[in-house]
Amino acid sequence: MYYLETEDGQIIYKVKGLKHEVNLTLTDFELLLYKESLLEKFQNKWRRNLSDGSIKIKDELYTLRVTNNKRKLIYDENNKLINTFPFTINLNKEIVDTQD
Repeated sequence: MYYLETEDGQIIYKVKGLKHEVNLTLTDFELLLYKESLLEKFQNKWRRNLSDGSIKIKDELYTLRVTNNKRKLIYDENNKLINTFPFTINLNKEIVDTQD
């Protein structure tokens, strides 16, 4: 996910899996920088059923949070995310933390 505000004031953001119709603010993105914070937004999801030729629209909850699936998260003394480092896998297929 990313958020960009250009010099002329244009705001561009992208969140994988979240529809563009869901409005997010800079404050929403800043909130996610804090440890264990999450943001919940509702969006319409279309479910199609080809066998009966129908489409159902459901209001679905989408939860955003920072994960450490691919990178080690580094927080400051206020639990604000300030950096990340990649995990390294050694020849024994073990995850090695190279930034300790």
